Amino acid sequence: QVQLIESGGGLVQAGGSLRLSCAASGSIFSIDSMGWYRQAPGKQRELVATITDSGRTNYAESVKGRFTISRDAAVNTVVLQMNSLKPEDTAIYYCDAYINYHTRYWGQGTQVTVSS
Repeated sequence: QVQLIESGGGLVQAGGSLRLSCAASGSIFSIDSMGWYRQAPGKQRELVATITDSGRTNYAESVKGRFTISRDAAVNTVVLQMNSLKPEDTAIYYCDAYINYHTRYWGQGTQVTVSS
């Protein structure tokens, strides 16, 4: 059984920073890509950032220049460094990963709240 465990959410003032981490565990043979999505109240889940096994990254326009995604393949972990946070970044952030031949997994979500 594969699990994604997230950590690092919390409450921060606008302009501040947070670091989210997601570790994949279980019977893992390969990880194709890992990423972060978010869902604000009343809105659909949206892409934040993804990173492939080759290190190629993709960011939502709204976070470019402020967020950085990185990956440590040795420990099956993906990190999202979030700087210059804005109130509109408030959401539940979910880690996702394509593992073991393109099976998609989701984490349980971690709350990020940015106060103005």
